[in-house]
Amino acid sequence: MSEALPIDQLRAECARFGNRPYLLTQGGDGRPHAVAVSIEWQGDSILTSTGTRSTANVVARPLVSLLWPSIEAGGYSLIVDGDGCVIGSGSDARISVTPTRGVLHRPGTSAASAARGCGSDCIPLFG
Repeated sequence: MSEALPIDQLRAECARFGNRPYLLTQGGDGRPHAVAVSIEWQGDSILTSTGTRSTANVVARPLVSLLWPSIEAGGYSLIVDGDGCVIGSGSDARISVTPTRGVLHRPGTSAASAARGCGSDCIPLFG
């Protein structure tokens, strides 16, 4: 049996957390903009629903994150950082996110995450 590729591990975690994360973009004034979106995988990229503000933010500042809150008390959240681009226009516009990093994250420190220099309990998945 072959070893799973990191993108496949990330895809599996996204499936486990569901298709309704928050999309985080950066506004022109530097403030974060968070919206609930629906996602689907297309190849190695993640397509999201979008609104006009998120679209404008991604055009100007394409570094984005997707955040899935923990699905159980004390559990991990899933955070995926990526490069975003807008596909389509108007009401047909969608944001495509090419993942550059994925991590399971929760407060607290494990021995493994402390050894990596992380101040939280993190499990790197991708990137």
